[in-house]
Amino acid sequence: MLALQSQDLPGARWAIGLRLPGCTDADVERALGAGEIVRSWPMRGTLHIVAPEDLGWMLDIAAVRQATWAAKRRRDLEITDEQLAGAGNIAAALMRGGSAVRRDALLSAWEERGIPTTGQRGYHLLWNLAHAKLIVFGPPDAKQPTFALFEEWVTSHRALSGDEALAELATRYFRSHGPATERDFAWWASITLGDARKGIAAAEGLERRDFDGVGHYLAAGLEAAASGVYALPGFDEYMLGYQDRSPALAAEYAPRIVPGNNGMFLPTVVVDGEVVGTWKRIESAKKATVELSEFRSMTKKGRAGLERALRRYGEFIGKPVELRERDE
Repeated sequence: MLALQSQDLPGARWAIGLRLPGCTDADVERALGAGEIVRSWPMRGTLHIVAPEDLGWMLDIAAVRQATWAAKRRRDLEITDEQLAGAGNIAAALMRGGSAVRRDALLSAWEERGIPTTGQRGYHLLWNLAHAKLIVFGPPDAKQPTFALFEEWVTSHRALSGDEALAELATRYFRSHGPATERDFAWWASITLGDARKGIAAAEGLERRDFDGVGHYLAAGLEAAASGVYALPGFDEYMLGYQDRSPALAAEYAPRIVPGNNGMFLPTVVVDGEVVGTWKRIESAKKATVELSEFRSMTKKGRAGLERALRRYGEFIGKPVELRERDE
């Protein structure tokens, strides 16, 4: 997959569980805690989970593409170069030697040294230091995200740059997201259309097929049927991995996936490749209740498939799951 969007961390963990048979939430938590997978902002200014060896070269691509925007944002927030450098020095001093520091403690340390963190300044300082490969999200904490020094937490690296990096982006994207278009890829990777075409041309193991007169790319020889029922988390790559979501989501239902167009994608129910509803989890100590909101009534086969999907979700979180209709 190369990268899974992860601003909603519980949802991102389930996105991994969906794609890794037998995996549990505790398994993903352990992998994050051991640094086997890591979390940062490698694309589109958005949090993703990636393999540690891929993070460095992906950040290099992102830094080039977002340098102008980042500089303007710092000016808008009145973050000076001296403040950014000072924030980095304080973070390094707190984390050096393998220490992970909670976000609230790091922000407090900046405030105590005269570096304001209010009004999105704290978030943007973290983002800048992550893009500079100084810090990275560290092991999970029950209450607050933690950060660690990039050089100490990320110990494996792949040296990719230029056309080689673009080829790797294209290969990994289309093998996991295909069939998709070059515009889907450019949007997802936050690169120019010209660079997207370079990556596709240099990628290995891809083939092109035309659907409705538009070229799509996918892994060579792949024959996949869009069958089955899935309870996807919000921000899943099935929704967020494409600029054009119309093949999976009918236009009239799109507002129900992002109510109020506020950027918050709800968890979805997918039947045979088509989004047919949304779901919401209400968790207690002993069980999880899932409220279902259907776009239209599901068939008996679809309902049975959803119940199987939710049993798998229950196995993932280690609790029984009860399904009920949501009151509209």
